[in-house]
Amino acid sequence: MAEDDSYESMLCVKPEVHVYKIPPRASNRGYRAADWKLDEPAWSGRMKITAKGKKAFIKLEDRNTGELFAQAPVEEYPGTIVEAVTDSSRYFVIRIEDGNGRHAFIGLGFADRGDSFDFNVALQDHFKWVKQEGELAKLEANPSTQPKLDLSFKEGQTIKISIGNIKKKDGGGAKARPTPGGLLPPPPSGAKVGGVTPPPGGHQPVPAAQATAATLLDFGSPSPATQPSADLWGDFTAAGPNSNKDAVKSGWVQFS
Repeated sequence: MAEDDSYESMLCVKPEVHVYKIPPRASNRGYRAADWKLDEPAWSGRMKITAKGKKAFIKLEDRNTGELFAQAPVEEYPGTIVEAVTDSSRYFVIRIEDGNGRHAFIGLGFADRGDSFDFNVALQDHFKWVKQEGELAKLEANPSTQPKLDLSFKEGQTIKISIGNIKKKDGGGAKARPTPGGLLPPPPSGAKVGGVTPPPGGHQPVPAAQATAATLLDFGSPSPATQPSADLWGDFTAAGPNSNKDAVKSGWVQFS
């Protein structure tokens, strides 16, 4: 993300803070809130933490009019601009500036411990983001410094691929072999054909009388032989005018 100095974001707002005059630090052991007159704050009002680009600003404003009382530009945290006291988590020492090069150190206190925690976290999160942005900018400026992933095979290195759980396609069972000539195979033994059970032996016997009559009537005529009467020989009649008709009707041929 490119830095935009014209945009100012809000990081934290606390409606009530107190400002204290602090005595000069006597040693390098740090500041102690117990040395301040905590029951007599020099000023009380509202605090805002804003960010513009990489820099954060601690602003102390009048809670009614919004008039700026003091502000502390913060370029790093933790650092010398904001320093916690040694005997309490609700009090800090900040360095304020007036914009003309003059600065002073004042004590900043919160009435609630949760407010001081939010103050601390807001500054930490902002400068953590600043650090990440700086690292990304360095990587983009020097892409050759990024480690490259080597996926090439080394000498003598092999790779093994295991393929399992492969199922063959089911052929759906063997198909019946077609009978030559388009004929259907004979039904199994004992099976019904057209609802009628065939007799044992596979073929219906033909009566002997019908076989004899068929042999006698077969004279090579292309027309089919008529069914003989119940009497295989019939009546022999004398030759006469109607004898030929009777012979035709009875299925016999007259011999002359």
